[in-house]
Amino acid sequence: MINRKIINISFISVLFWIASIIMPALSFAQETVPPDSTGQQTDTISQKQHGTAMMLDAEVKYEAKDSIKFGIANGKMILYGDAKIEYEDITLSAYTIELDLDSSLAYAYGTVDSLGKETGLPLYQDSEGEYQMRKLKYNFQTKKALIEHIVTEQNEGYIVGSRAKKIENNVYCIKNARYSTCDHHDHPHFYLNLTKAKVIPGKKIITGPAYLVVEDVKLPIIVPFAIIPSTQTYSSGFILPSYGEEKTRGFFLRNGGYYWAANDYFDVTLTGDIYSKGSWGSHFSTKYKKRYKFGGNFNLNYIVNVYSEKDLPDYKKTKDFSITWSHRQDPKSNPFQSFSASVNFSTSSYDHNNVNSIVDPNIVARSTKRSSISYSKRWPGRPFNFSANLLHSQNSRDTTIDLTIPDFTFTVNRLYPFKRKNKIGNKERFYEKISLSYTGNMKNYVHTKEKDLSLSTESLREDWKNGVMHSVPMAMNLKVLKYFTLSPSFNYKERWYFKSIKKGWDEQTQEIVATDTTGGFHRVWDYSFGVGTSTKIYTFYKPWRKLFGNKIEAIRHVATPSISLSYRPDFSDPKYGYYDWFEYYDEKNDEIVKYEYSYYDNAIYGIPGRGKSGNIGFSLGNTFEMKVRSDKDTTGFKKIKLLESLNFSTSYNMLADSLNWSRITMTGRTKILGTNINFGAYFNPYGIDTLDNGSPVVVDRSALKTNGKLLRMENMNLSFGFDINNKTFKRKKNDDEEEPEVEEEQPEIDPLDEAMVSEEDRLMQMTQPKGNRNLKAGNDGYAKFEMPWSLSINFTSYLLRGDFNKEKMDYDYSLSADISLTGKLSLTPKWNITASTGYNFESKSISYTNIGVTRDLHCWGMRLNLVPVGKYKSYFFSISVNSSLLKDLKYEKRSHPRDNPGFYD
Repeated sequence: MINRKIINISFISVLFWIASIIMPALSFAQETVPPDSTGQQTDTISQKQHGTAMMLDAEVKYEAKDSIKFGIANGKMILYGDAKIEYEDITLSAYTIELDLDSSLAYAYGTVDSLGKETGLPLYQDSEGEYQMRKLKYNFQTKKALIEHIVTEQNEGYIVGSRAKKIENNVYCIKNARYSTCDHHDHPHFYLNLTKAKVIPGKKIITGPAYLVVEDVKLPIIVPFAIIPSTQTYSSGFILPSYGEEKTRGFFLRNGGYYWAANDYFDVTLTGDIYSKGSWGSHFSTKYKKRYKFGGNFNLNYIVNVYSEKDLPDYKKTKDFSITWSHRQDPKSNPFQSFSASVNFSTSSYDHNNVNSIVDPNIVARSTKRSSISYSKRWPGRPFNFSANLLHSQNSRDTTIDLTIPDFTFTVNRLYPFKRKNKIGNKERFYEKISLSYTGNMKNYVHTKEKDLSLSTESLREDWKNGVMHSVPMAMNLKVLKYFTLSPSFNYKERWYFKSIKKGWDEQTQEIVATDTTGGFHRVWDYSFGVGTSTKIYTFYKPWRKLFGNKIEAIRHVATPSISLSYRPDFSDPKYGYYDWFEYYDEKNDEIVKYEYSYYDNAIYGIPGRGKSGNIGFSLGNTFEMKVRSDKDTTGFKKIKLLESLNFSTSYNMLADSLNWSRITMTGRTKILGTNINFGAYFNPYGIDTLDNGSPVVVDRSALKTNGKLLRMENMNLSFGFDINNKTFKRKKNDDEEEPEVEEEQPEIDPLDEAMVSEEDRLMQMTQPKGNRNLKAGNDGYAKFEMPWSLSINFTSYLLRGDFNKEKMDYDYSLSADISLTGKLSLTPKWNITASTGYNFESKSISYTNIGVTRDLHCWGMRLNLVPVGKYKSYFFSISVNSSLLKDLKYEKRSHPRDNPGFYD
């Protein structure tokens, strides 16, 4: 919000100069200037001279609806009735403006109408805003002024003073002033009563003793001295801490520190926390922005928590830190390259140990944090693209970290190397459809525990995985037999690794161990062939007219069958040099075991496959649609999707020794009454049996022969979600039904605000029509009460595999489900209630539940946040001023979830 200054009245001296120039030079027979054709008395002055030479920088305009009088004898000029004077960007208007040249004084004041109400009060306007007062007396020689009942806005606050005096350097001294962020100037809901104050417009307000008044009740809250900033631009300064108490960490002062407004491009905030039982924390944050280039923010937090007392068995001390960084580039700054960052890295226990009083449900449900720093570049007019990424992912539950530093990718877009540049004729030759592309990638990656993460040379050599991979796919699409699309393809991959591992048997530990690690350059390549074809089959069903009538025109079924064939040679053949083997004696099972392995097991890009592969892939996609007659148009139709997709897929390996068929996958999606429903399942065609030791194993026999089932279901999932609100079940209006015109009604006064309205304004409001956001006029002219509400429901069901059941020769499966609900209710325009909860059917427990209540109190706000059950059980209640300028004027009451028994279990 722009900071508006108290008026600078020095310009009124210009008016005296104008009068001294005009009056002797004007020749008129009467003292009153006649009105113009519009009924207003107007005049303009550009340059006038008399006696002493005087030059004005701009044209001065003045007008008055009633009259303008010039008194030569007494040296006065008086403008009556909506008087207005304009000079450059300054405008002064009042019912009466009087200039006295003899005493060097200027007067501006209003009048009282027939109802006893003041009108035409002086109003000053300039480029910085407008300001109102009751009376103005100004001495243009001393440049001092006396002002009666001044009203001005300073930053987000309003100052209303009974008397004010302007002194040197445009400073105002005010007695018995009211300072408030409530925009009800005459009768604010609350204010600081300033017994005496000094106002420096655009900079600050300095006050002596002041006390708080709420709803005309003087509270015993006294401020002996205060400085209130009112600068137009942000500036540096100290940040007052918040205070409170926790059972675990004791009394605290939190988020106190210093704000440094460095320049227009960035700022810095340094804050700290201190607790009476030894815990402390420090916080660093900065925001930066360069217009049309980039912007972002960076945050660093370090917190030490101390629990219990030293030498006690439950004493504990934790150290946690968190780093967040967000950077975004304006797309228009450079369309061919971009840089972005989204970093969220912390110790795994940070969120748990430093949960706030108001628990964020997103943080409670989150167990994984991810970060990325990305740079990308493309070359205009060329098929080349490059990207560089730093990636991070961590799980706070098991403290594992996945770190990729760096990840470089270079790609060449799809090319058609055999396409003729100067094509003769319209027919395209088949080899011109051959396409070729390239992707090169280099990574350095580690998966480890948080405590074991290291960037040492030994760790980089032993724990980190790295390599380079080149991929060159070739493909083409051919139309065959008019209705089929044939897609042959060839894929070549080459991996570059920088170490190989040789394994052996350790007789002492009876384990397979790495016996030798060889560095150097290792080239690992493979290739595969493939060909596929697909088509679409349309089937139409005409429903039985006797049952459905003429409502349903037709039902269409679209089937998309596809078949593919791929071949890959056996890269475990010794001629490729990727695999090795050895034999060892297993004392436990008393047998000799042959163990085959690859020198590049667990490498970052994998290894070429073992054994020949000749897969035939099958898939079938289905959609169902219904064409029905429209209720609104007797000649029109509309389509309704019965089943948006229902897909099946599997494959058969012709070259495998056993278990040739893969799992059968089913996925589906549909929409019922606006609700999206997704479902899926996995089926295994093979049976399951037990070994001699009783452990289950999948055998090369059908599930029908082995277990008496056509297919064994191994997994299943179902999910759907829908939203409903107070308008969901209302009958839809016909298109030809016209809405009756309803006059716009004035908003009804809130009960809390009504007490603060003056008696005069109350009489005016009683004569006006009242309205409410919850009360709206219906078609019949009667008021209809509305209470807006909304409810969101999400349901997920899945199959859980249990222990193996030898009696039925299959695993025991149980069905589990989760349901979550989120709702909102607006009791009145200013009362809002939100709630969220959930239930897990497997654990039979209620998930994180949160209830929030807010009340808009005009210039104040009330908030209640309640977590009634669970680990994070707590509450937070607050009544505070809405304005950020007085954000510390509040009352808070809370409990902390960390004080709950078992929170740290």
